[in-house]
Amino acid sequence: MKRRQVLKNLGLGAGYVIAAPAVFNILQSCKSDPKSDWQPVFMNASNGYALTQVLDVILPKTDTPGASELNIAQFIDSYMDEVAGDKQREEFKAGANAFALSFKENFDKELEDGEAKDFEKAVAKYLGADEETRNAYLKRISETQDPEAPEADFDAHAGSYAYLNAVRDLGIWAWKNSEAVGENVLWYDPIPGAYLGCISTEEAGGGKTMSL
Repeated sequence: MKRRQVLKNLGLGAGYVIAAPAVFNILQSCKSDPKSDWQPVFMNASNGYALTQVLDVILPKTDTPGASELNIAQFIDSYMDEVAGDKQREEFKAGANAFALSFKENFDKELEDGEAKDFEKAVAKYLGADEETRNAYLKRISETQDPEAPEADFDAHAGSYAYLNAVRDLGIWAWKNSEAVGENVLWYDPIPGAYLGCISTEEAGGGKTMSL
């Protein structure tokens, strides 16, 4: 695959639309106890390990469940394997590979040798980048969308930024729509009543988002 095509496959790291009933079935099937010996199906083992580590940085366990507790990495891997379209799969896999390359450059180690602190630094570097750097990443990726533009050099850093945005989008969506969070963290009413337009914040779930 040419470098231009690799960058095209990365997309802009957002816009994942999840609505099909099959997705909710996968999400609920991943609610069991975390599996320390989990082996990904769609991703390779190294990228699966990195995905788990990255999600633990983005969605850590606090007074609410974390990504590992809810098996969010397993869900994303299954979603890509069973539900996502070909284009989305290509984008996600290309992004994961770009992240592996940038991780090697940043820390001089392979993904499977990375420690929690390394992944924290990687997430901070890309998702916490200043506006100028973010715009440069987006410009780098968008340049590849113009078929008339000169051949673009592969940029693993721009690809990592896109990938981590995609992981964050999917991870947060899965977290909010998990049964544990829906029933125990968000405002949950299994039998909603009539619409009431003028009620106090306390009566409206204490300001929490209503679980769907």
